[in-house]
Amino acid sequence: MNSCVLMAEIIKEPELRYTQDGQMAIAEMLVQFAGLRAEDPAETLKVVGWGNLAQQIQEQYHLGDRVVIEGRLGMNRVERPEGFKETRAELTVSRIHLLTAEGGLTSRVAVSGNETAPKAVASPAVTPSKPVTPAPTPTAAAKTKFQPPAPEPANPPSFNYDDIPF
Repeated sequence: MNSCVLMAEIIKEPELRYTQDGQMAIAEMLVQFAGLRAEDPAETLKVVGWGNLAQQIQEQYHLGDRVVIEGRLGMNRVERPEGFKETRAELTVSRIHLLTAEGGLTSRVAVSGNETAPKAVASPAVTPSKPVTPAPTPTAAAKTKFQPPAPEPANPPSFNYDDIPF
């Protein structure tokens, strides 16, 4: 199964276009994400969304937004004007989530047409509505009921490895 989750920053405003028959919307944008090591340069990737998701991407996501993108990774061969073919990676979006400045996810979630969008995405910094009471400590009577495990026998039974049938 080809499934990717990527946290990135949008570096090119999403552009909306339509297929030749005008039936299907397509949104394209470029995102940038950090390299694997600190000394590695940032990488860019073309991201594509289709249908209603494409329209949502174009309306709700903009240059500079930090997003979490779920989708599938594909490779496309492109004919260059210099006369050679180049292979480029492309991520086809199935879901996209906007990150807040604090690093949490907002409820602004775009989902492809065959899935249902969640009502809201919880932020990692959640405060409880009522105070939390600590668990009760065991009483002295409960401590005396504890029985230690039985001691191991002084002479454990010997095991013959030649009897193993494999």
